[in-house]
Amino acid sequence: MKTYSGRASNVFDGLLRCSTIAMCWLVSLYAAADDTSILPRDHSRRFVERFNAADDEYVVNLIPNSQAADWIAEQAPRFDCPSSRFVETFYFRWWTLRKHIKDTPQGRVLTEFITPVSHAGAYNTISCALGHHLAEARWLQDQTLLDEYIHFWLRGGPGDGPQLHLHKFSSWLAAAINQRRQVTGDDTFAVGLLDDLIADYEQWEAERQLPNGLFWQHDVKDGMEESISGGRRVKNVRPTINSYMVGNAEAIADLAELAGRDDLADTYQHKAAQLRAKSIEAMWDPQAEFFKVRLERGEFSSAREAIGYIPWLFGLPSEQHAAAWLQTQDRGGFWAPRGLTTAERRHPEFRSHGVGTCEWDGAVWPFATSQTLGAMANLLRGPKQSYITRRDYFEHLLRYANAHQKDGAAYIGEYYDEVTGDWLITGPKERRSRYYNHSTFCDLVITGLVGIVPSDGDRIQVSPLLPEDSWDWFCLDGLRYRGRNLTIVWDRSGTMYGFKPGLTLLCDGKLLAHAEGLTTIEAQLPPRTRQGDNP
Repeated sequence: MKTYSGRASNVFDGLLRCSTIAMCWLVSLYAAADDTSILPRDHSRRFVERFNAADDEYVVNLIPNSQAADWIAEQAPRFDCPSSRFVETFYFRWWTLRKHIKDTPQGRVLTEFITPVSHAGAYNTISCALGHHLAEARWLQDQTLLDEYIHFWLRGGPGDGPQLHLHKFSSWLAAAINQRRQVTGDDTFAVGLLDDLIADYEQWEAERQLPNGLFWQHDVKDGMEESISGGRRVKNVRPTINSYMVGNAEAIADLAELAGRDDLADTYQHKAAQLRAKSIEAMWDPQAEFFKVRLERGEFSSAREAIGYIPWLFGLPSEQHAAAWLQTQDRGGFWAPRGLTTAERRHPEFRSHGVGTCEWDGAVWPFATSQTLGAMANLLRGPKQSYITRRDYFEHLLRYANAHQKDGAAYIGEYYDEVTGDWLITGPKERRSRYYNHSTFCDLVITGLVGIVPSDGDRIQVSPLLPEDSWDWFCLDGLRYRGRNLTIVWDRSGTMYGFKPGLTLLCDGKLLAHAEGLTTIEAQLPPRTRQGDNP
């Protein structure tokens, strides 16, 4: 098992430290010697040239724009489909994520804001979107970046303990680490963090758990300030932190089981089960048919908010709660012309807090859209329901992709107007807001639209959420999964890529599974055969 000092990244000093970028690309350069690509390795280059031309590069971190095309070609999976705008957004998100990779004396980290902000910790790091960072970057070829980043947060603080600002925001860190493990297949690294994650969970219990077992949080500490239901000083029971803690407890139980610590696994499964039951009882409003904030004084908030979908990200609800999803299609609920709002549009306090102070009272936040679409994917793969279809998921994802525009160029910022699509941070603050690394997109394409469903073991499932009557083709290529390179092709006619009509799964260039339609396919991954394939 790899072990690193949280304070100095000693094992990455010397040769590895002075040739960081070259070592980052080692895995993919090796794979290139036996290239089985369907899409050209430089498929993203024409998009990257456009992104570079529109950027004055006022901040340069580890990988400058001049190296962005090579980095994406060697690190990121490739994607193609009939929508050029959608493909552009896919590569733009890798291009922007790369901007946030920062080399530090404690290893590489990912920032959230491109410029320094006063509420950040060491090296301008912020823990608010940490779970999003791990979800998106787990699909890169080289995973030592996230190894270093995780160790920075858990072992880079005083006494080789956690960073002091880790708990400045709610977090699903343990769950994200466990979900990353399912993609990389590196059980050893994740299990090696078990005691760190237990200590983190216990710290949350000490800081935020009420006598009744539920967790409270200020909306600002959820990264969701100026909300209808919350406040910067009130101790409300929120679907956010309680869902995160269920996910964290289940992740710790999984890792404990892998470590052979059965008593510990039982303890955390019990914590998860108890908190799940308490959360549903406390926050499900049967009249509104929605998970709501329970206010400090005892009653429900009057507003349905997008955070009411977060329980589906961590498996809390059952079939009886699925009616909540009707609100994503209701024009008085969360549906708006340019995206899913953060509060229901019918509420009298919708968009009432002004503009420019991080309002979560209705405007569209990519952070929340990422969570809602991830939760919607879980709903669609769960028990049969009649409220949401694959078409709904697809249309919401398309609108999210199309929102990545400003003045005719690809763009990502903090939040935007639900009707016009205009990004709402302007003026001097706009340079800080640009390239905001506070959400996912590529992960939603990979796990949602294309349908890779990460799991333990070498049995793989592909369950696309693309509607049967939409695109005639797509290709996801060069996807690193459990030490193999996967390709997923959908070709309705069989004329686009030269495979039989239908859905095709390749592993290291060899046919693994095929279906005639856009349906779920499963297969056993072949053994890793090449030296260096083990994580």
